[in-house]
Amino acid sequence: SGGEVVYTDQASFTMGTANVTLYAQWTPLFAIGDIGPAEGLIFYVKEDGYGYTSDWMYLEAAPASTEWALTEWGSFQSLIGGTGTAIGTGQSNTTTIVNWLDSNTDDTYGDVTEKDNRAAYLCNELLLSVYRDFLIPFDDWFLPSKDELNLMYTNLKLAGLGDFADGYYWSSSEDNAYNAWLRDFYDGNKYGRNKNNNGRVRAVRSF
Repeated sequence: SGGEVVYTDQASFTMGTANVTLYAQWTPLFAIGDIGPAEGLIFYVKEDGYGYTSDWMYLEAAPASTEWALTEWGSFQSLIGGTGTAIGTGQSNTTTIVNWLDSNTDDTYGDVTEKDNRAAYLCNELLLSVYRDFLIPFDDWFLPSKDELNLMYTNLKLAGLGDFADGYYWSSSEDNAYNAWLRDFYDGNKYGRNKNNNGRVRAVRSF
C-alpha cells in the first residue's frame, strides 16, 4: 500500500502460500472540457489506444485571464519558414518563431523593439503558477498550430467553454512572407492574414 514494491507493465508475480494484496496505481486521465493541471481547459486527447505516450497525450488551453488582444504575429514581409499546420507542431513552430525574433535585426515593422509583444513570444514567455499544496510553475506554453487552433475552436468555443471572444485568433502556422493563419472565433472561418494586423492570442501546452 505504501508503494515500496512496484511492478511494471506485463511484469510477472508468483503467488506463494500466503495471501497477498496488490494495490493498483491509478494515473488520472482527462477528457475534453476538463480543467487541466495548469487550470486551463483540455481541448484535445490523443487517441492512440495506449493511454499515456512517451511524449504527450493532451492539449490544454490557458485560462482566459491570460489571453492577449491587439497582438501582431511579427516578421511581416519576411518568410521565417519551417512551421507546420498539423496537430503536434505548435511547440516547434513557436520555438522557430521565437528564435527568428531573437536573431532578427530589422526593426522596420517593430520586430526588434516590440518582439516581446509578438504572438509566439508572449506564449513562449508565459509562466503560470498553480497552488497544489505548494506552487507548481507551468512555463511550457506555446502558440497553437493551425490545426490545434481549429480544435480549440471546435471543442471549446462551440461548446461554450473557455470564455473566448468573437474575434480573430492567431495560430503559429505561417502562410507566406506576408500572412499567417488565424481563425475567426465568431464564424469559424480560417484566413491567411497580414502578420502586422492585430489578433487575439491564447496559449496552449501539451502534456
